[in-house]
Amino acid sequence: MSYIMEIMPLMMQGLRTTIWVFVFTGLLSIPLGMIICTLRLSKSKILQGTMQLYILIVRGTPLLLQLIFVFFGLVYVGIVLDRGTAVLIAFTLNYAAYFAEIFRGGVMSISEGQYEASKVLGLSKRDTYFGVILPQVFKRVLPPVGNELITLVKDTSLVYVLGLGDVIRAAKTLSNTQASLMPIVVAGVIYLVLIAIVTYLLRRTEIKYNYYR
Repeated sequence: MSYIMEIMPLMMQGLRTTIWVFVFTGLLSIPLGMIICTLRLSKSKILQGTMQLYILIVRGTPLLLQLIFVFFGLVYVGIVLDRGTAVLIAFTLNYAAYFAEIFRGGVMSISEGQYEASKVLGLSKRDTYFGVILPQVFKRVLPPVGNELITLVKDTSLVYVLGLGDVIRAAKTLSNTQASLMPIVVAGVIYLVLIAIVTYLLRRTEIKYNYYR
């Protein structure tokens, strides 16, 4: 126990990086995913095609490769980013593509009768979308969105490739310098706790929206 308390300060420093990457990626990628979904469902063939290509490229290549491209590749076109900004851009663009497809599936799952009923009631397209369709979509996509957020917690470990000091990097540093596997075990426990917290919050949100049947 004394050894664990000794290594915890460095682990907590790494945890701060893990948390900010998770929080800011979630805050940015979910709204961006909604925007991409809207463009993907637009009547414009150009917008549809552009969004389809974007989603194909992002989902068809590893996040690790995207991190390397954003940080090292953009330098060749004169765009120099610090490590934190590069991580946030790569993570946000990656997860926005997945969220966009989740939201698109949710929108398309709403029956045509919902739109027709809203039209009969005299609701505008805006009121129909935001007052009738979106609440139902939000309830339906909560489980897959939750799965992506849980995956995001674990994917934050990839930031070490750009030299950011996250939980995994702290654990590997301590493990190498002290020839002990205990830091790796502690890192695993930290991730389990983070995922448990996220799972609990998602479950509470699902319960809150149970009245949408």
